[in-house]
Amino acid sequence: MNENLAPAPIDPAVRIGHIHLKVANLDRALKFYCGVLGFELQQRFGTQAAFIAAGGYHHHIGLNTWESAGGSAPPPHSTGLYHVAILYPTRPQLADALHRLVKAGVELDGAADHGVSEALYLRDPDENGVELYWDRQPEKWPRTPGGELAMFTRALDLNGLLKEAP
Repeated sequence: MNENLAPAPIDPAVRIGHIHLKVANLDRALKFYCGVLGFELQQRFGTQAAFIAAGGYHHHIGLNTWESAGGSAPPPHSTGLYHVAILYPTRPQLADALHRLVKAGVELDGAADHGVSEALYLRDPDENGVELYWDRQPEKWPRTPGGELAMFTRALDLNGLLKEAP
């Protein structure tokens, strides 16, 4: 692999468009992503695949069993997806997500304030890592005296967050 960095960054408008997850059971995955988190089903292909989104988009998340029907999660200490991060527009919307998780009995792996964002960490039914988070405005991000980003990891007050649920 070439160790040289690209001579210029890509266009700042480039975004991650969607993710596509291999799941063992499509109905179980839909119950989590649509039933608990609140994504909407856009299109389904029988028991093999489904496309879900927020706000009427064609799909933010693809779920499929093409290579994974009845399969198991990757073992620890293997490569693959660490987590998918789902960005919420506001802190109250993240609080709503936490409320949904609590109501559904979904356990968190962790919760953190990173200075630039606040995040909830959990696992979906196929043991894929999921981060639910919201970003603070860039002018509120922690910085060093020299202006460099100074993210950190501190405990997130979940009770305080729940109080902001709409």
